[in-house]
Amino acid sequence: MEKRTDLAVEARELAGTDIQGVDYCVEKENGMEISRLCVKTHQASVKLKKEMGTYITIDVPAMTDNFLSSDERITTISEEIKRLIPVNGLVLVCGLGNVEITPDALGPKTVSRILATRHIKGEIAKSTGLDKLRPVAVLIPGVTGRTGIETFEFIQSIVKKVRPTALVVIDALASRRISRLGCTLQISDTGISPGAGVQNHRVKITEETVGIPVIALGVPTVVDAVTLVSDLLNVDDEKTSSQLSEMLSPDNRKMVVTPKEIDLLIDRASRLLSLSLNVALQNDIDISLIEALL
Repeated sequence: MEKRTDLAVEARELAGTDIQGVDYCVEKENGMEISRLCVKTHQASVKLKKEMGTYITIDVPAMTDNFLSSDERITTISEEIKRLIPVNGLVLVCGLGNVEITPDALGPKTVSRILATRHIKGEIAKSTGLDKLRPVAVLIPGVTGRTGIETFEFIQSIVKKVRPTALVVIDALASRRISRLGCTLQISDTGISPGAGVQNHRVKITEETVGIPVIALGVPTVVDAVTLVSDLLNVDDEKTSSQLSEMLSPDNRKMVVTPKEIDLLIDRASRLLSLSLNVALQNDIDISLIEALL
């Protein structure tokens, strides 16, 4: 049975730590552990079941904890995001997920707090003192079940129209460990599969499919039920794994586990991500001004 995770560091744990073609290092900053994993070869990509590219994993204090705009987490996360985003040009920020399903609402909730500035230019920008703002556009495409439009189609059409230099996508993820829910942030330059966190995979959104760099941000909000029980019971043999899968997925209905305080987790995680991303995008203005403009 395949143990399901969207986190590259956990994929490395499952596949083995001695895979050729993978660079991995860990460092600490402001009390947080930052893991950098780079998948460099096609063979390594196949073994890890992760696209070639860079994956940055930041283990942070529980996102359900309250924080101030001066929190060191914001500085650390924003610096990691800036490593992957082009220095200049318009950035399109897209929040994936279903706002009506709490564990899947991270993307829309985060993007609703991103400062949209593409329309602020010319004399208006100069007269208001906002001429240093980087152009940013935001998009919440919703879900195909409501719009009848694939998320990829929606994003692709907007990219062709506004021509951003980069796309930032935010979505909920799945972990194999309960301890990582709301305590881990993954940043990558490999794109994303919409709905991955709640087992609703759609067309991948990558540089190859949309034509511009795609930076993905995600926080694990759910654990696959079969993966969770298998890990807790330390199940390895195929027969027992199959029995567990049948018991926990009746009629092939996949189940996931999410924390009781998921509402608070999504609210504060989205605020942390949005502040960090706003700081990364608007490098020339103070965070207090960003908050005031929002």
